[in-house]
Amino acid sequence: MKQLINNLKGDKVIWSFVALLALFSFMPVFSASSNLAYLGHGTGNTLGYLVKHFIHLCMGFCIIYFIHKVPYHYFRGISIFALPFVWILLAYTLLKGKVIAGANASRWLELPFGMSFQTSTLASIVLFIYVARYLSKTRQEPITFKSSLLELWLPVFITLMFILPANFSTTALIFSMILMLTFIGKYPVKYLAVIIGFGIGALLFFILLSKAFPDAKFFNRVKTWESRIENFSTDKPDEDDYQIEKAKIAIASGNLYGLGPGKSVQKNFLPQSSSDFIYAIIVEEYGLIGGLGVLSLYLLLLFRFVVASHKANTLFGKLVVIGLGFPMIFQAMINMAVAVELLPVTGQTLPLISSGGSSIWMTCFALGIIISVTKKEEEIAQEQKEAALREEALQKLIDKQLEEDTVSDEDYSIQDATHNPMNAVLNK
Repeated sequence: MKQLINNLKGDKVIWSFVALLALFSFMPVFSASSNLAYLGHGTGNTLGYLVKHFIHLCMGFCIIYFIHKVPYHYFRGISIFALPFVWILLAYTLLKGKVIAGANASRWLELPFGMSFQTSTLASIVLFIYVARYLSKTRQEPITFKSSLLELWLPVFITLMFILPANFSTTALIFSMILMLTFIGKYPVKYLAVIIGFGIGALLFFILLSKAFPDAKFFNRVKTWESRIENFSTDKPDEDDYQIEKAKIAIASGNLYGLGPGKSVQKNFLPQSSSDFIYAIIVEEYGLIGGLGVLSLYLLLLFRFVVASHKANTLFGKLVVIGLGFPMIFQAMINMAVAVELLPVTGQTLPLISSGGSSIWMTCFALGIIISVTKKEEEIAQEQKEAALREEALQKLIDKQLEEDTVSDEDYSIQDATHNPMNAVLNK
């Protein structure tokens, strides 16, 4: 175990927070999976779901380990070739994707052994790295809107175009994070205003198309968006409203210390209690203290991402940490905000805590790249330390040699004076 820990390079604090979140997730997932265990005349045994979650986390940590060994600058070039591949995956998902948990949209690809993969999570990681690569390029001339429109924004909008019909919340999250990343990367603000206007116009055009062709497959999610916004702003009863009500009951039942691990009542009524609404179950079982504790872990992880970005030795490294780390934390905040009805239902999971395969794996993939950036910082610091030690050792060797040479000169003078009295007189 000690040898394994020594092999973990990079920011140990990030490693620690990730491990804490993963370890904490076992109890809520084990408890909240009961409704899934009873679904379809099941036995109610949640052990299988716990084992499945354990396997997903183990695979996730293997991903972190192997990815953090790869020099992060390799992903700079990979992102260029990966974007067309991601577009093909997204298009195929829209046409042939799988529907899970009653969602009326195709977001998942079927994998062997009964597993599924949400392609939008991979697309977001590739896109963030691609944007970071563009912003960190060395240029002889300043960025112009015309050049960035083709090289930066066209790939961004193509990617979002494939995600939007099935998942508006993910599209909005990716777009807002890219705007944040470009702002931090010193992209001209006057151009950002034009891009925001264009993005709003594209969304409105998509909604108008859905009104003109209401029976088309690509537009069937628009009604869901409208109903969620309407339910959030009014008291009209709906399935999403039912979930929110149960989540609010769970949170209100938790009080300060909670009902205790595994003693949640609302987990039997919340349809997505182990994924989208797992935060409500955490507050119900562990109380306000447990809820604030989970929130604090994410905020501390965010602070550590800021520190890692500040320490990164290249602009690309800084932007990669921001582009991959901040969306992870914002996703967690959105999940918590939905549970307490600060936002409409979005379907965003709680990173590293909610059950699920592809969401955990892609989160770990992003964490692996972030830790790879911090590993490079450590390597540079270690090289500087070794260089300083070598310089110090060399200086000591030179000083010692000079001292020996001085002593030899004095010995020679004494010998010369002993054998030649005239020399002694002259030396005096």
